[in-house]
Amino acid sequence: MTNVYIISAPSGSGKSTLVEKVRKIVPRLDFSISYTTRPPRGNERDGVEYFFVSREQFDQMVRRNEFLEYAEVFGNCYGTAKRFLEQAQQRGHDLLLDIDVQGAAQIKQKIPEAVSIFILPPDRKTLEARLRHRSLDREDVIQRRLVTASREIEKYGEYDYILINDRLEDSVEALKAILLSERLKNTGSTDAETLAIAERCRLRNVGERLQPILASFTTAVTPGGR
Repeated sequence: MTNVYIISAPSGSGKSTLVEKVRKIVPRLDFSISYTTRPPRGNERDGVEYFFVSREQFDQMVRRNEFLEYAEVFGNCYGTAKRFLEQAQQRGHDLLLDIDVQGAAQIKQKIPEAVSIFILPPDRKTLEARLRHRSLDREDVIQRRLVTASREIEKYGEYDYILINDRLEDSVEALKAILLSERLKNTGSTDAETLAIAERCRLRNVGERLQPILASFTTAVTPGGR
């Protein structure tokens, strides 16, 4: 059985770094590279971070029903191709999807058993600092991303797991535990330590840690992806 994992996070939360590291340590885990109509940023390479296509090419893929999900964010289109799921199933691998809250909702409609993970920054101030540090966006885009982050974070209750990305090493271990614990359920095997780490990230178990993070966003709303 192929497990499908959905990972979502506000832009700048460190999701890409987490995904990159966990892919190196969890075997039999395929990754879906999204298609996008936006231009590459920094050192991004076609076929590595994204498949960069024209709007015309993207629209053709939509018409051919080639996407599991797709959405428009900040004027650019993003989509997850069905072929990645088909290839993972053929290999007997699990599939990791790095998509925003719009895409996550679409996937959950089509694949209700998909496991969803929402990655949060420790607070709004940290998120803003990370966005500025990467120096990829203009000031107005940074402000818009912060407002979008506030709206996306409101959707946290729709996810199975919440991972607060404070210390990278701890976050990598937590994400690995979540992926492996879901795998263990299908095999009937047990690993007490892995299951315990994953369980701490369950939505029902993160309430107290969530409150100051949510408050940091609701008390500092500034006018303003993937």
